[in-house]
Amino acid sequence: MSILKIDSVLYSKMLASGASTLNANKKIVNDLNVFPIPDGDTGDNMLMTVSSGSSAVSGESDLSLSEIAKRAADGMLLGARGNSGVILSRIFAGIAKGLNGVNEADLSAFGYAMKCGVEESYHAVPKPVEGTVLTVFKDSVNFANSKIEETESFEQYFDNLLYEMEAALERTPDQLDVLKEAGVVDSGGAGLVYITKGMKDAVNGIEVAKDEVEGAGPSKKINIDSFTEDSVMEDGYCTEFLLRLTNSKVDVKNFDENELFDYLNKVGESVVAFRDGSMIKVHVHTFEPGKILDHCQQYGEFLTLKIENMMLQHHETVIADNYHIKTEHHKKYGVVVVASGGGVVDTFKDLGADIVIEGGQTMNPPASAFIDAFKKVDADTIFVFPNNSNIVLTAKQAAQLYDKADIRIINSKTIGHCFVALSVFDSSMDSADEIEESLNEITSHVVTGMVSRAIRDTQSGGVDVKAGDYIGFEDDTILCDNPDREKALVELAEKLEIGNYDVALVMRGCDVPEDEAVKVNDILSSMVSLTEIIPIDGKQPIYDYIIVLE
Repeated sequence: MSILKIDSVLYSKMLASGASTLNANKKIVNDLNVFPIPDGDTGDNMLMTVSSGSSAVSGESDLSLSEIAKRAADGMLLGARGNSGVILSRIFAGIAKGLNGVNEADLSAFGYAMKCGVEESYHAVPKPVEGTVLTVFKDSVNFANSKIEETESFEQYFDNLLYEMEAALERTPDQLDVLKEAGVVDSGGAGLVYITKGMKDAVNGIEVAKDEVEGAGPSKKINIDSFTEDSVMEDGYCTEFLLRLTNSKVDVKNFDENELFDYLNKVGESVVAFRDGSMIKVHVHTFEPGKILDHCQQYGEFLTLKIENMMLQHHETVIADNYHIKTEHHKKYGVVVVASGGGVVDTFKDLGADIVIEGGQTMNPPASAFIDAFKKVDADTIFVFPNNSNIVLTAKQAAQLYDKADIRIINSKTIGHCFVALSVFDSSMDSADEIEESLNEITSHVVTGMVSRAIRDTQSGGVDVKAGDYIGFEDDTILCDNPDREKALVELAEKLEIGNYDVALVMRGCDVPEDEAVKVNDILSSMVSLTEIIPIDGKQPIYDYIIVLE
């Protein structure tokens, strides 16, 4: 049966289904955050926003469509997080305004409400940027509304809406250079696509399980060690608040919010701000949040407040989703490596790796992960660093299955091999054969030792290993065992004759505190006179320490 009108019950289901679909795909949206300073995680922020709206109307079956839309919009206002979440909340606030006084909406009324959503979202951004979620929503609504006269049902309306929305999303890199350079589409636009897909499912009668919507938007794990007493603020603070104008401080009825918005644009960046009755919602990036808060408090009082150091915000380097598009910057040589640990991954990216595939010990990636990476690199010849003996065969299998580039598997069986090889990688060489030969030659001279906790008792090479102790080893050879992690690393360095090498790179794992790493680096430095000790916060799992000698 075709849907000719939307009532409050169906609209509530549409919001719940939209939240559920985004919840199932939020990592894809999160991974599209490619800006230098990612404003939180777009997927999580949009999910918290739409879920707040859905939760606000859950179980409210006796309200009119107008009341449901308004209550959902108010819920999103309170739950809006991040730039993308705030814009999303304004889209639904505009829809609510368009549905004001409407008990049931036909296609014409709903189309008008969607148009109001476009207008409201653009008004919330003082300097709208095309190629973002704003454009994706505007273009899709304009297209779907232009076909209303020939559209017979809401099923068809959402078919048209989603068709153009996906097309508009794919056009975003052509409208925003930073997206084209990174080879991705706009993350906020992608989040909107998933929400719309869920709403379309509800219109088509596809029920959503309640528990799929609950628990949305888990809090992120913040690594406070990434900002130490020696750090210098470079990125500022993501500052968000909901301000209630009060008559004790201003004439609320005649208050001109534009003066406040002009102030925010002068002292901050990435401003998204709007007024809703006596409430003002603000999202701004600033180095001095205190000044902004002091300024705004002269007009009223804060209902909600959030300040985050943007240097602590996590930025994934691997994009594993179907919205990653091929960059037009085709090149002669490309590099794909396998690694895990935020610091290790960042180091490889800094050394020139195009794609870092998440993997390593206990996390062997499938051949499909390599093939996807090959497609994204878009190079004539791609050099692959498996960095683990268990991954080499998979990489070779993927190379045999991929025929759109010359794939060269480097004999890199450890993180150390890869680090040294990338450090001297010379892309100016004309011959891929020469590069491959050079890289394999370099890896043959690198020594990599690792410290990890033993999971069982054993005896190997004359070393008695006890479960729970820390073992130091090179390749498959256990060189030492010690219940003390620091001593295990020092003993391993002695066994590897660290003093015979020019450089010793020491990567600390995710479970090693900074003060311990500083201590052992001092000890290692005191052991040698000519070897340069280079510490790196690798954040790698499994291996508490990795020591690379060259």
